[in-house]
Amino acid sequence: MSAAPREPGADRDPVLEADTASRNVHQRFVLHEWIRVKLAWLGRLTRHQAWFLLIMLGASWGVVFESFRSHSWRRTVRYEFGVTLNSVIGGGLIATLFTGTLTGVAAVSQTIYWLGFAGLAKMTGSILINVVVREIAPILVGIMLLGRNGMLSVTELGLLTTGGQIRSMQAQGLDPFLLLVVPRTLAFTVGGFTLGILFSFAALLTGYVISRISGVITNPVWTFFYDVVVAMSHMDYLIIPLKFITVGFVVGLGGCLTGLTATSEDNLRTLLPRGFSRGLLIVMAVSVLFSLDL
Repeated sequence: MSAAPREPGADRDPVLEADTASRNVHQRFVLHEWIRVKLAWLGRLTRHQAWFLLIMLGASWGVVFESFRSHSWRRTVRYEFGVTLNSVIGGGLIATLFTGTLTGVAAVSQTIYWLGFAGLAKMTGSILINVVVREIAPILVGIMLLGRNGMLSVTELGLLTTGGQIRSMQAQGLDPFLLLVVPRTLAFTVGGFTLGILFSFAALLTGYVISRISGVITNPVWTFFYDVVVAMSHMDYLIIPLKFITVGFVVGLGGCLTGLTATSEDNLRTLLPRGFSRGLLIVMAVSVLFSLDL
């Protein structure tokens, strides 16, 4: 007599199946939680960076707008502008000339030598303009401004913010943006242009002197500078000064905003690295944006 057929699934263990289903649900929950945490971290990072970028854009327009209003230039604003300008240009002059001299020895003289060695001496002026004046000079000047004066603004305004002095100014009806951010940013703008021109001149002059001493070139100095100026295009007369001005502007504004947006949990150990990394990123971004159209 044949045995009766068994129903499908009759040998399954309900307890084992429930335990397996529970483990699957738990694994899916852990995976979803891990994805949610990572997306939340990425969202916070993106939102924080976009937040500072939007503040930079809004504050940039605010500085430009206030700078053209005559009643914005009160005595305290003019005083802050003069003090900051003296600190940026007067304090950074020696370092700028020294760095320009080193750049002339390491970059300009070597460029002149190898172009002459390769029989491409006629391209010396255009290459020096494209490499040294247009690309190297704004980045190095921006880094010097950031390291010497930008970090000073971050420190001063950060301590004023965390110490409550900024809130006290606002309670008295004083505008910290007009009294501190506008004059400092404009002083950095003027300083960036001035130091950039001096840096470029020092680098080219030093490169010429080294090349003349080594016998690579025999032309007089005015002929050398004439060849460099002739190699500049019509856009270079606009782009190069504008690049120096923009680098100084964003370095000054970024340092001021980093200090003003400090929280009560911040101190110098958190403000200075944040200010330097932001400033360096801004300088490199400006250099890349200007290079895209050239």
